[in-house]
Amino acid sequence: MTWLMRALAAVAVVLMFAVPATAQVGGRPLEISGGAGLLKYDVRARVKRGPAYVGSVGWRAVPWLTLEGNATMGPSKADTFPNQRHNYTFFSADLRWNLRSPDSKVIPFVLTGMGYGLSRTQGHPPDKLERGSPDLGLGVLFNVVNPRTYVRLQVRDHLLREREAFEFSNHFAASASVHFELLGKYRDQDLDAVRNWIDHCPDTPIGCKVDANGCPKDSDGDGVCDGVDQCPDTPRGCKVDKNGCPLDPDGDGVCDGLDQCADTPKGCTVDANGCPKDSDGDGVCDGVDPCADTPKGCTVNAEGCTTDGDGDGVCDALDACPNTPAGVPVGPSGCPAEIGGYERALLDSGLVRVKRVVFGREKSAIDSSAVLDSLGRVLQQYPGLRIEIGGPTDVRGKLAENERLSLEQAAAVMDYIKSRFPLINAAQFTLRGYAVPAEGLPEVPRAERLRGRRVEFKVLNADQLEAEREKRGLPKRGQ
Repeated sequence: MTWLMRALAAVAVVLMFAVPATAQVGGRPLEISGGAGLLKYDVRARVKRGPAYVGSVGWRAVPWLTLEGNATMGPSKADTFPNQRHNYTFFSADLRWNLRSPDSKVIPFVLTGMGYGLSRTQGHPPDKLERGSPDLGLGVLFNVVNPRTYVRLQVRDHLLREREAFEFSNHFAASASVHFELLGKYRDQDLDAVRNWIDHCPDTPIGCKVDANGCPKDSDGDGVCDGVDQCPDTPRGCKVDKNGCPLDPDGDGVCDGLDQCADTPKGCTVDANGCPKDSDGDGVCDGVDPCADTPKGCTVNAEGCTTDGDGDGVCDALDACPNTPAGVPVGPSGCPAEIGGYERALLDSGLVRVKRVVFGREKSAIDSSAVLDSLGRVLQQYPGLRIEIGGPTDVRGKLAENERLSLEQAAAVMDYIKSRFPLINAAQFTLRGYAVPAEGLPEVPRAERLRGRRVEFKVLNADQLEAEREKRGLPKRGQ
């Protein structure tokens, strides 16, 4: 029994480790097999073990059940003297229970059935024994060569009751056969029109176009097969969605995977790498920038347009004279193209005397403003100068009174200029009252004296004047 146990163990190992593969022939094919092996008789039969010749014809009724007719023939000799010839034949009608889908490449199975055995031994009356008996078996089919051809390994137990015996004997037949399937139809489990037995990619997704080997085509190499890919011309390297279309979260027209600037703001024009273009270098990308020709160096707002506080057409960052009065023509640096008398005096000497300032009866009220308006337009252009406002008075009387009156007049001038020119910073100005002794002054009516007082604007940081002249393209003082 050692050989039989080894055979059974081998079949058991096959059953344990056999794994399903691609589908083969489906439907209801006819199955034919033929082969040979070894037949081990029960010791009670007193027959030597010998060769076994087996054959079968079957019809697959349902995927898990095949109806089979089996035949086994075993010529041998008796194991006692004079070792006469013995012939054994067994026919059976079996149910073959397929333990795995019959269109797999490896199919373990179990056999159950009823048979009819014929045992003939010369010189052993009765010479001919004929009896019906059940049979059991197990085996496995291995697909080889093509989808219709298998190697069939099986072990069967013929339960034949011997002469004058009450118990069933166990005649074991272990065999290897060639097994063919006829009719039926080839399986195509992935429906790609390539039969499973030649399909190298049997799990192709439904709808994919395939090559002659049944493997999906992917023309653009994005991992989504042709036929399913809704964007079959995706550039190489692009990341795609499940439909094979490029991912582009920032909507700049350059797909993820190639986009080196994946967070481009919406609306920006980008280069081939997906990075925003900024023609004027102001930090606001083309496509969003409504002022795409901003001069280099200009400060811009959130929209990409320059800031120009004085509205002279020269941006603040490049404007050397940022407080130019409205309507005054300027040069490339943003400074006035022409310099008036007051401005010339301020830059040349650092002192401007204004004599035609008319004060009212309250001594500090301004009745005439034209002169101060002209001067105010000049002063607002020089926020870097520190200027003293003052002016001597010729009022007859005490010096202290004259100083107080002069200070009040200087304050009145400052208030007026600030109210008319809000860009002027009052902190750059200081006020001072002057008094002039009355001796030596000609006699004039009081009203005329009140109207003839002058106001002086004196630059205290005169060293700054050279820088202001340079901004305006003027030569140094004295040249």
